[in-house]
Amino acid sequence: MFYDVEIKLKKKNKILFSRDSQSLQELIKLIEEQKHRTLVMWALDCAKITLQEFETAFPNEIRPRLCLKECERWAKGDIKMSIAKKAILQSHAVAKEIDNNYGLLAQAIAHAGATVHVETHALGLPFYELTYIVIKSGSVNYFKPISEKIKFYYDRLLYWQESIDKYGFKWAKFLLDDSKPNKEKLLNKKRKNK
Repeated sequence: MFYDVEIKLKKKNKILFSRDSQSLQELIKLIEEQKHRTLVMWALDCAKITLQEFETAFPNEIRPRLCLKECERWAKGDIKMSIAKKAILQSHAVAKEIDNNYGLLAQAIAHAGATVHVETHALGLPFYELTYIVIKSGSVNYFKPISEKIKFYYDRLLYWQESIDKYGFKWAKFLLDDSKPNKEKLLNKKRKNK
């Protein structure tokens, strides 16, 4: 199940998960079935736990938290994309500045926020966070925590799939348009046709 991760570890790749990762195929299929706003809620929800982990090491670094806050406001239609985009880029900047494994979490948070823009960013959250977990756990001990985290992602996505319209959230108009196809699904079709 983690054969591709093992190969990437040996090659010393910076990111150990991708759209081709065997361990993520069921999650990717579920992502492809979702409304954009469901993925937004899922990504922002999951990223709050990622943020807690990041802030244990960097309690005074506020840019990833600001990223999530501004992206939530953007999803509600309270601010323009340009404000949220700056916050997303600042979370990415944190990753470059600290240049350690916790930077992977700042990247994951930025991708979660960018899911408001397009569904294809949603997978950035697991790609970066799972890579962090592998590095944190060690190359021998990561199987269980990775499997548990993937199950968590899947279960939370099922939850939001069932619950998204029950809460009466305020949404930006562009997120209420369910006629647009899921961009992750379109991307995967395009990749398979190559």
